[in-house]
Amino acid sequence: MVSNIMNEAFQTTSPWMTFLLIINLILCLYPILGSMFWFFGALSYMIFRHGEEKVDSQPLKEEPFVTIMIPAHNEEVVIKSTLEYLLNYLNYHNYEILVMDDGSTDKTPQILQQMQEKYPKLRVIRIEENKGKAHAFNIGIFFAKGDYILSNDADTIPEPDALTKYMRYFNSPNGLNYAAITANMDVYNRSCLLGKSQTVEFSSIVGIIKRSQTALNNTMYAYSGANTMYRRSFLIDVGGFRQDRATEDISIAWDHTFMNVTPKFAPDIVFHMNVPETFHDLYRQRKRWAQGGTEVWLTNFTKVLRHPWRHRFVIPMLVDTTMSIIWSFFFWITSIIFILLMAHYALTGNYERVWHGIVMSMLFVNFQLIAGLFQVLAALLFDFNGAKLRYLIFAPLYLLFTWLMNPLTIVTTCVKAVKAVTGHGSGKWVSPERKAHSNE
Repeated sequence: MVSNIMNEAFQTTSPWMTFLLIINLILCLYPILGSMFWFFGALSYMIFRHGEEKVDSQPLKEEPFVTIMIPAHNEEVVIKSTLEYLLNYLNYHNYEILVMDDGSTDKTPQILQQMQEKYPKLRVIRIEENKGKAHAFNIGIFFAKGDYILSNDADTIPEPDALTKYMRYFNSPNGLNYAAITANMDVYNRSCLLGKSQTVEFSSIVGIIKRSQTALNNTMYAYSGANTMYRRSFLIDVGGFRQDRATEDISIAWDHTFMNVTPKFAPDIVFHMNVPETFHDLYRQRKRWAQGGTEVWLTNFTKVLRHPWRHRFVIPMLVDTTMSIIWSFFFWITSIIFILLMAHYALTGNYERVWHGIVMSMLFVNFQLIAGLFQVLAALLFDFNGAKLRYLIFAPLYLLFTWLMNPLTIVTTCVKAVKAVTGHGSGKWVSPERKAHSNE
């Protein structure tokens, strides 16, 4: 019956209307198609490339010098415990910690000064005016002593063997062309509902999407700014981080892709991170991520169109980002139209149409949930060998919430992204609300 209706619709409409109907159908199905795409991409990774995760576990013959760089702005709550962990609990010896104090106005400078007197491995560079994380990184690159630079957020804790594992990847046969290696994120503040939901989310994003990107064309849409180790020479070759962008980790990943160097996802290297625990902080974080993604899309769209063959490996990234942005506007426009139509039918007494609209929309949402659950289930199975399966119960909340949050943040930050790309942006940051964490 449905096929007959569709055939009649196509036969009685113009080619342009047929084209619009097809586009409308693709946009309606985009969340379902996207979830299934990442699901099968992850399966391909596990079948064909899972062996790449197994690097030589023998002790390193030598320890290359590593600079752990921590950009910090008003981090008095967490900076001391993070530094004490990094200085005392890593199973690595040949490293330094370089803190870029980016115009902190709290007690961060005093804490850093006290700790410098105790730890010779700790160096601090004071930047008087807060100009953002990327600006702090770019200054730090030229003060860093290491050929390898690990970005480490002020509230992020790596596992003790993290540096050793990074260097095993860089020293592997495929490691000569690795520009950056990004590790696996584990949420440690899971006491609230938002924390548990984000545990599912980070497994879904890191465990599925990054594996899929690696399996399909050996690229990565975004590094993790909290736990990526860069080869210093490749940072300099690409001109450092873009200082007028909202997300330096997304921009540098795309810039490296255009250089035709290889990013690497290392799921066996684990970092423990603090995630937002209030809707306000979460929304502010996601707005920054959405703005950064749109900025990257605007920056590189015409570049790919001008030279599609030269940049053919970037085309899948560009298509997916384009679809995400278009779908975000499509979602909210059609949602508003749907609500207005249902209100009109209700006010005019056409309750059959109201019931029909609600039933059809719920059927569609259920199909989206089922497709999303396939993606999340695969993520929780692959990531940490299934240790997070107990969080599957929070997957529907995560799926529904992100389907509302992600398109909303893309739509509301679009103008700011355009301003940034046209030279009116700023990388200036405001630190999120922090809670002290334990090193135990």
